[in-house]
Amino acid sequence: MSVGLASASLVQRGVKQQVSIRGLIEWAFQRELASLDFDEIERETGARPGIGMEWIMIERARLGCRVDGGGHSDPHHDAELVASALAVLPEGVGGRRMAIRIAELARAGQCPDWRRDAEPRCEPLDWRQSKHGRFAHREFCRDLGGRWPADSVKGKDWGYWCPVTFTNTAREIAACRREYLAWRLALMELRNTFQILGNLTVFIVTETLPALRPWGNDLE
Repeated sequence: MSVGLASASLVQRGVKQQVSIRGLIEWAFQRELASLDFDEIERETGARPGIGMEWIMIERARLGCRVDGGGHSDPHHDAELVASALAVLPEGVGGRRMAIRIAELARAGQCPDWRRDAEPRCEPLDWRQSKHGRFAHREFCRDLGGRWPADSVKGKDWGYWCPVTFTNTAREIAACRREYLAWRLALMELRNTFQILGNLTVFIVTETLPALRPWGNDLE
């Protein structure tokens, strides 16, 4: 689905259109300019505990509107449902922090950076330029000890060394990919909710999810 489709044309056709959960969220936040409202449940129920996304989405569908005294044009009803579902995302899949992250990525049309083609690297901390070319910066040091090979400077245990830095470490790459998997898990939760409730007016949410392991062989 193209997230740029105008909601008005969809309503006029009167035919529900299939869309992935990611496409739906991007449509809501890019095209319809939906926004998260974490205070909605407190205003309508007086308390957050015990109230989940299913309740507020059912109430929205029952009323068919959202009470708003502002002077701006409201997003499409389905976009409001998307924002409401995000606002009450269960803590088990990231809660409010994940909701904000999903909304930010949707507005930008992006997914979490899982470090495509990233490889661990060890590089000099600094470089120096000479008439012979570019070389790693080195420093004179007496404090490291254990020089190897020991006889390279007539048996002395000191000499020059090259400060280095490590980039794209395995730990950093793993952290980024865990973030991607957490984002995908939250999208799965939202997908299942919309499929069970079936209360969107112009969309049907499909099974499609972002690839489980795009850094491996799962490139769907």
